[in-house]
Amino acid sequence: MEFFVEEGKLLSESCSTLILPALSIGNVGQLATDLLISSLRAERIGYFDDPNVLPCVGNNAYSPSPPGDLALPLEAYESSSNGLTLIQQRSPVVKGMMVDFAKNLSNFAFENGKKHAIILSSLDFKQWQNIDLSSGLQIYYLSSSSFNGTDEDCETLGWKRLQEYNSAQRTWKYLSSMVEGNDNPKDDLPFEELEEEDYYPSLPFAALFSCLKAKGIKVTCLFCYCSEGDNTQDAFHLAGAASKLLNLSPESYQGNESRWVIPFSWMSVYGPPPDSSLF
Repeated sequence: MEFFVEEGKLLSESCSTLILPALSIGNVGQLATDLLISSLRAERIGYFDDPNVLPCVGNNAYSPSPPGDLALPLEAYESSSNGLTLIQQRSPVVKGMMVDFAKNLSNFAFENGKKHAIILSSLDFKQWQNIDLSSGLQIYYLSSSSFNGTDEDCETLGWKRLQEYNSAQRTWKYLSSMVEGNDNPKDDLPFEELEEEDYYPSLPFAALFSCLKAKGIKVTCLFCYCSEGDNTQDAFHLAGAASKLLNLSPESYQGNESRWVIPFSWMSVYGPPPDSSLF
């Protein structure tokens, strides 16, 4: 992986917290990251070239009048006033290369002095084992702060630890083995016998969590359960959780009535509204 700083810009040493998405159902992590970048008026400072990420290109995601800037697969933004670096990922990782990609990102974070990484991701609603809708949508979390994944700050905010996390479970151990450079990790895990308990550690967030944790960086994963569809409300929910964790208030953002600044790219995500004559 190579990181290219844009002309006239520098990585700020004061930005010790990193926010990044982990690709999953509904792309909620990416949408939430977009929402934070737009609302914080974060400035693009550079982009990554990583062979493990599929190429893509598009128009500027945040401005209706782009000055010739193109959106690339993997970009870095900074909000210096809030001490934040945000990485946006717009295309998937090559199949089978997620751990290599996570290692590259964790190396970048470590080499640039990041102390805390916040991973935003969604989880499949069909995997929700204990459904309780009495208090509305819930935020779940996973932290590297303790062996069992709990974190005092997250508990204070009323969030629930991802119940299925078990560092001693075979797939989590297999993942740790790969992160630590085991030459033959596949000998420890027969893929033809994967079970339901192997689902969560097989997701992209798990590789990012394991690699960043191995570098000694504090990691907090924030999750919301959802289904495929219009996932913008899920993105508001997840971005709001990240703001709470960082003691940021959406009331300070310069957006609409909710104070969030809606990314320009969202206007065309789901196309035009349906023709009312159909109903």
